[in-house]
Amino acid sequence: MSKSNCDKCGLRARYDRNPTSLLGRLWRWHTHWCPGWNRYMRSLAAEDRIALARKYNLKKYDQQGP
Repeated sequence: MSKSNCDKCGLRARYDRNPTSLLGRLWRWHTHWCPGWNRYMRSLAAEDRIALARKYNLKKYDQQGP
């Protein structure tokens, strides 16, 4: 299985620069259903996953779990 590129995603970088931009909002919206993002988040250590969830306000991942 190949390594995820979610940590280097161009749309994610756009969101980081300007969360209200169209492409930034598109990235944020797609994180709710993207299988790659879900796999990436599950692959992270709990503290890293929670930190990202809090940074991007993703309540689905803002908890201890698998």
